[in-house]
Amino acid sequence: MLEDIKVLAFDADDTLWENESLFREAERKWADVMRDYGSLEELSAKLYETEAANMEDLGYGAKPYLISVLETSVAIAGEALTGPMVGEIIAAGREILRNPATPLPGVKDTLEAVRAMGRYRLVLLTKGDLLDQEHKLERSGLAKYFDRIVITSNKSRKEYFDLCETEAVGPASLAMVGNSFKSDIAPVLELGGWGVYVPSKVIWEHERTEEYDHPHLLRLSSISDLLCHFDRTQ
Repeated sequence: MLEDIKVLAFDADDTLWENESLFREAERKWADVMRDYGSLEELSAKLYETEAANMEDLGYGAKPYLISVLETSVAIAGEALTGPMVGEIIAAGREILRNPATPLPGVKDTLEAVRAMGRYRLVLLTKGDLLDQEHKLERSGLAKYFDRIVITSNKSRKEYFDLCETEAVGPASLAMVGNSFKSDIAPVLELGGWGVYVPSKVIWEHERTEEYDHPHLLRLSSISDLLCHFDRTQ
């Protein structure tokens, strides 16, 4: 049935390059600034409440995250939040925006090999802030491997259906490669497509969900393993 696949779509953050670990490092630095108000675990829980409440208005990415961090800091510390404290928090947030987006091991070789097959349309489908994602893609040097690049505010069944419409294929001809079961895999499986799940070491709380087996699901330990399933010459 894999022979019916015509479009290979790839997630970006934590699939092609490291990302979530930068958020966690920024969070540790923020917790250090706010250490008089709770432990890392306590502060992180309050921050996630703020992020969840802001998601509908702000979406995803480093900038919405920083706004939520500052909002949480004000709510916790009030007038005791000093200018220098704010400066340290913003500096930690900027480190996320400076993500070098260095391709993870095996990514470049895999994209190059799949591209050389000439069998699939390659699409980058990622959610987040437009400018931030564009900058990371440019720094990664991976844009040249993709026939289409889609940066969206969300990844649900609708976005994958729209991609099928744009690419003029049915869901069964689409395979999505990603590290988030919630955003990259489940919506595609529900639509009738294929999910290629490459779990990452670090995952955001919002992306956690119950995982399950499915006839159209491939679980890989590394993105390099993609070639074992999609290279017809092997």
